[in-house]
This record gives sequence, C-alpha cells and structure tokens, in this order.
Amino acid sequence: MELRSTRSGLTFSFEFFPPKDIEGEERLWTAMSQLESIAPDFISVTYGAGGSTRDRTIRITSEITARTHIPTVAHLTCVGSTRTELIEILGKYRDAGIKSILALRGDPTGGPRVPWTATDGGLNHADELVTLAAEFGGFTIGVAAFPDGHPASNGDFDKDIEVLLEKERRGATFATTQFFFDATHWKKLVDRLAAKGSSLPIIPGILPVTNVKQLNRMAELSGVPIPSYMVDAFTKVEDNPDEVRALGIEFATKLCQDLLVAGAPGLHFYTMNTSSATREIYSRIKDER
Repeated sequence: MELRSTRSGLTFSFEFFPPKDIEGEERLWTAMSQLESIAPDFISVTYGAGGSTRDRTIRITSEITARTHIPTVAHLTCVGSTRTELIEILGKYRDAGIKSILALRGDPTGGPRVPWTATDGGLNHADELVTLAAEFGGFTIGVAAFPDGHPASNGDFDKDIEVLLEKERRGATFATTQFFFDATHWKKLVDRLAAKGSSLPIIPGILPVTNVKQLNRMAELSGVPIPSYMVDAFTKVEDNPDEVRALGIEFATKLCQDLLVAGAPGLHFYTMNTSSATREIYSRIKDER
C-alpha cells in the first residue's frame, strides 16, 4: 500500500468494525458506498476485544477488497490466536488480495484496562507480530500509536516511544493513532520519534463525536482524556442529538485543521460504521489541503 496520496501528498482513510448482524452489515455497506466518492486511500477493519470478531473481520475485509478495489488494511491481533493460527490468517489475507495489515497486541475480552494474558502458543507483544508478518512476507505493516499514552504504559511516554521504535526496526512502515482530542499531543509524539531518528509516518486517528454516552464509554476504556472545554460543551447539549452531532463535527473539523497545519501526513477517521459526520468534516477541510 502506497501511503502517499496524489491529493497534496496526504492520505485520507476510514476505519470500520465488523457488524454483528445482517442489519449492521447493510449499514456498513451503505456507509462505505457513501464514502467511496471521497476515494479513500485505504480502509481498515478492526477486531473486537479478545479477538471476538476475527472470522467476521477476515470475511468483511476480504469482501471489501473484492467489491470496492479500495486498498484494505486488515487488523491482526495477538490476542486469542496461536502463532500457527496467526500464520493461517496471514495466508487467508494474502489469498484475498489484501496487501496491508495493522499489527496489534489487541485488547483482552474485558477491554484495554484488563490485565494482559498471552494466548498459549501465541505472541505476547505487537512487535513480535510485526516480526511474524515481516517474515511471512508480502505485506505492508502498520502499527498503532498513542498520543495520550498506551493504557499499559502507566504514563511512561518514553516507553511508548521505544515500543514504536522497536516496531519500526522490525518492519513497520506506518502507524495510525488511537483517537485523541489535542493536536499538540500528536505533535509531541511525532517530534519525540523524529528526535530518535524515526521516519515512521504517524497518521492521526479522528473520532467525530456524535454520541456523548458512547464517547464517555470509549474514553473510559481507552484512558483517552476528554478536554474540559469539550466536556462542558457536550454537557450543555447532551439531550439534543442534533446539537451533539453539530458540536462533534465542529470539534473534529478544528482538530483536523490543527493537525494538517502541524504537518500530519493524513487523517484516519473512526467512522463507527456511519458516514455522514465523516463526509461533512471532509467537505469542510478538503479545500484547505
């Protein structure tokens, strides 16, 4: 997968999760068709916690590749799979024409704050998964980055930097970030990596907030801090879905603008399997690139 788009050298990409039922699958394909007009540089598809949606991820990712011809980045996680099973999954991805993966440790079944336990016969860290994928061959390998710190790092930002550097040494060639709300946190991460000699492109992950309860739940699980000004603003309108959505789009648009000014190589949108908010944000920033 070529990370550099012809659009001013920036990439625009979208993330989806595997739907749980037929209705959810129909919503996913509707959202994807509506976003095709943007011509995303790639689409990524997640696993659920504990690897719970592994088979659906493989199927949906394969179908996206076949039906849209948009480059697809398939998530691959250590959790819930043995080394042998991971090699089998890589083979399935290769056979489906997928050329890029996002190598992740993955969240335990109870979420990212639950103590990590490796699967018997499996891998313990994402850097090991990067090595496995690189040895398998044929894939561009991406990894995750955390502008607000990884939950397991307990605030040790230097540790996060060293982890990313090790993933790069083992074969990772790009990273997408956890969602966050302060562009200066992304810039700090990028600057610290560059100071260590890294050339790893760090694509910021953008979460357009359209549901306050969902935001609070995701922030609680991930440890991502929500700025007080956002909390105050959403609290005032949380009973009005239209105002919440409008405010979420406003905040996300400003974050995108700040990141592009700061030199972000692209933007990666967490769509939550809907398209309208992402399309509106894109329409606001497309002429500013």
